[in-house]
Amino acid sequence: MSIEWPDFASITDPVEQLAALTRYYGQNPEFVLAGGGNSAVKLGETLHVKASGTAMATIAPAGFVSMDRPQLDALMASEMEDDEDAREKRFKEATLTARLHPELGQRPSVESVLHHILPGTFTVHTHPTWLNMLTCAKGGEAIANELYGDTILWLPYTTPGFVLAKALDDALKAYTERTGRETPDAVIMGNHGLILGGNTPEEIREKTDAIITPLKERIGTLPEDAFGAKTLAQPEATWVRSIGPALRAQLADGPILKVVTFDDTPIVQSVVCGADGEATVAGGPLNPDQIVYCKSFPLWHKIEDGESPETSCDRLAAAVQAYRDDHGYPPHVILVEGLGMFTAGDTYSGACTVREVYKDSLQVMAGARILSAVQHMTVIDREFIESWEVEAYRRKVAAAGKAAGRVEGKIILVTGAAQGFGHAIAEGLAQDAATVVLADLNAEGAIAAAEALGNDKALGVAMNVTDPDSVAEAMDNVIRTYGGIDCFVSNAGVLKAESVKTQSKKDFQFVTEVNYTGYFVSVQQAAPILALQYRYAPEYRSDIIQINSKSGLVGSNRNGAYAGSKFGGIGLTQSFALELIEDGVKVNSICPGNFFDGPLWSNPENGLFVQYLNTGKVPGAKTIEDVKRFYEEKVPMGRGCEAQDVLRAIFYLMEQQYETGQALPVTGGQVMLSS
Repeated sequence: MSIEWPDFASITDPVEQLAALTRYYGQNPEFVLAGGGNSAVKLGETLHVKASGTAMATIAPAGFVSMDRPQLDALMASEMEDDEDAREKRFKEATLTARLHPELGQRPSVESVLHHILPGTFTVHTHPTWLNMLTCAKGGEAIANELYGDTILWLPYTTPGFVLAKALDDALKAYTERTGRETPDAVIMGNHGLILGGNTPEEIREKTDAIITPLKERIGTLPEDAFGAKTLAQPEATWVRSIGPALRAQLADGPILKVVTFDDTPIVQSVVCGADGEATVAGGPLNPDQIVYCKSFPLWHKIEDGESPETSCDRLAAAVQAYRDDHGYPPHVILVEGLGMFTAGDTYSGACTVREVYKDSLQVMAGARILSAVQHMTVIDREFIESWEVEAYRRKVAAAGKAAGRVEGKIILVTGAAQGFGHAIAEGLAQDAATVVLADLNAEGAIAAAEALGNDKALGVAMNVTDPDSVAEAMDNVIRTYGGIDCFVSNAGVLKAESVKTQSKKDFQFVTEVNYTGYFVSVQQAAPILALQYRYAPEYRSDIIQINSKSGLVGSNRNGAYAGSKFGGIGLTQSFALELIEDGVKVNSICPGNFFDGPLWSNPENGLFVQYLNTGKVPGAKTIEDVKRFYEEKVPMGRGCEAQDVLRAIFYLMEQQYETGQALPVTGGQVMLSS
């Protein structure tokens, strides 16, 4: 990954230099994932160290905590309790006391003392993938001595915090006595990572490169059969389509289902299809980051020969429950033999973090196997990290600031979302904390609109609602990314207004095909996904919401094709509602009034205002403004329907657990139901 080296000559403030140096390494996934690692700069009797929970990739000078170094010296000289809990409590309290500005509420990195005692103005601690292939290899110290000689200090894995700082202090003194050198170029920590110091950012970079380059040359390219001879893979789409939605429900801890993302990249394939894959990952975690984000052990699932997806998912549900019983929480990583890896989180970004951290661990295992064999963490070390309050705090801070909303945690697919009403709906849902899928025949538009909302909030997919294969392919894409959906908003629609006396059969069929048949085709593809989620979470309710029209409630003069398709849509809604409630699916329609500001009405070439003017639908109208005024005057509230009006209706229908099969008017009073 190419990241531009900062122009440190133009940065005079040392803390700003530290921030730039930290971002340089923090933005490179070969060195830092999920914000792990830390850095510091020493300025006289002050240590500026990264605050816990602050991401290295984006840190600013304000993200560092100012510490009193004499107090850190006193901490290192103090006698600490033998009892682990008491020792950690006093170490944390002493570290907090050493802050120069406690009123800021920052919590310094647990490795603050580590940075304090390591020589060099700047210190950087990272978890490089290539280096951890060495730190997690059996006999890693001997290999390190062969590669680097006395230029490095190898520190066996040590409990983080005071114990690690004390061990490093003792090891540095012993290193100087043994080698005559004042300080090593780098400290390599078993099953952990790299920490090094230098008086300038350039020195940090030179020392880092001197460690990583020869290691890359020693290991070389990771082979496709890194975990043994590969077996045949399962046919992907069928199994992913079943397992993804099932896992969303099986892993849930409450009414909100998990986000589950699928990965079958080469490193994952080498594990799930490799003869040694299951045995290797069963050895446990390699380092603290893997425990913090992925938990200590994945769940391995094998698809038995000849079994159906339903049977396999039932067995998987039992395995997930057994995992819960053993560990007290559900698995975060599920490896399916011959297929790939599913990772889970409360959000898409959370699931992606689990995925990337575990894939990094797989790469580390593969490299360690090339060097010698994998050295997993010991049970004692693993259990310490599992219960360590500091890491719980880091997770809490990293998750803080997440926006809450009425549809928070929901995955909602909106068809016809590249522009107009559909895009406005999708945008509003994303603003209220939903994860949104924007589906449209205009694939480029849908993808661009999703990217504008943010890659962690939205996905753009191509979808022709009249083509079952296109809808199925889009749904497969969604399941690979999120695991399933919670709400399907059928918004895609077309309109060709013309008199029944003159409209062609082709135009009539086109409107019917998109508005009526397209609704049927979409629901036919979405319903099995929703049903599968309900199968494993029977208290859960999902939604299908059709964006219909007031023309689905009352006829529309010289617009029979459109009104007929919308009347038919309400018939489908009522029929779907009767059938799909057995799968926990509520099906409703929203019947908006006229959305005058969208392209359906306002497009200057073929919008409804132009069509109605040209067909003479509005008596006496001479201009588009005449047509618009005519329709606005029909609305008691004096304006057209807006996206926010429909959004409120969507929120209502999703929140209302005791309503299905309804056609909800949102017309400003233009249409009032009497029965």
